[in-house]
Amino acid sequence: MRRTITGFSNPTVKFLRSLRDKKHRRQEQRFLAEGLRLLTDARESGRLPEMLVMATGREAHPLLAALEADVLAAGGEVVEMDEAILAKVTGKDNPQAVAGVFAEFDTRLATIDRNSAKIWLVAQALRDPGNLGTMLRTGDAVGAGGLILLDDCADPFSVEAVRASMGAVFTQAVVQARWEEFEGWLRAAQGQLVAASLRDAQDYRRAPYAAPCFLMVGNESRGLPEAYEIACDLRVTMPMRGRADSLNAAVAAAVLAYEALAHLDG
Repeated sequence: MRRTITGFSNPTVKFLRSLRDKKHRRQEQRFLAEGLRLLTDARESGRLPEMLVMATGREAHPLLAALEADVLAAGGEVVEMDEAILAKVTGKDNPQAVAGVFAEFDTRLATIDRNSAKIWLVAQALRDPGNLGTMLRTGDAVGAGGLILLDDCADPFSVEAVRASMGAVFTQAVVQARWEEFEGWLRAAQGQLVAASLRDAQDYRRAPYAAPCFLMVGNESRGLPEAYEIACDLRVTMPMRGRADSLNAAVAAAVLAYEALAHLDG
């Protein structure tokens, strides 16, 4: 179905705007992604938006035409609106010419196969959606299976996290769980849990990584709880040669992921 919206008070505009709020995303189980590149990554990963939103007067593009055709063929909806209305939806003065509404993914632990990848990224109480999106992007870059979010993390389906992932939210599995659930799941089969830590830690370049390897980083300001560190099979540390005493959580995850990958591929 295709239709055009001309008024700011249209119920669809209100619905789209509501998806910028976590409470409404949870209620609707839907999230918003902006930009042709992001939506093309989603399409190439086998995920199509239920609703494709486009600015009237946009420039023609073959990727957008293909996306539009696929959405309509799948029974989705194409909605056109003035750029000023689209700016109201996205909250940006210069919005992308296209956005999409997606159904949230199943984020249960039971949905993933731990043996489908050598590396998995794990984040505990990560609060910054930019860091979360960056970790998804890192996971895609190193061929990780996905990102497991423990305890109270930022919403992986927020506009900020989706944007920061640069499309990796569509290529990486996203899992949400409490620590107790994750630990029980992990210990029920093979899997090495590795933490960035200072507690009885080895040099990250010489550590004995083993697949499937679950690389865990903690909260940006507090790090990992002591009990979580103690429960790990391996604790590793990275040298700090300047005044800083730690790395950004997402940066630490990236450094560890590439080092672990080098060992596991070697």
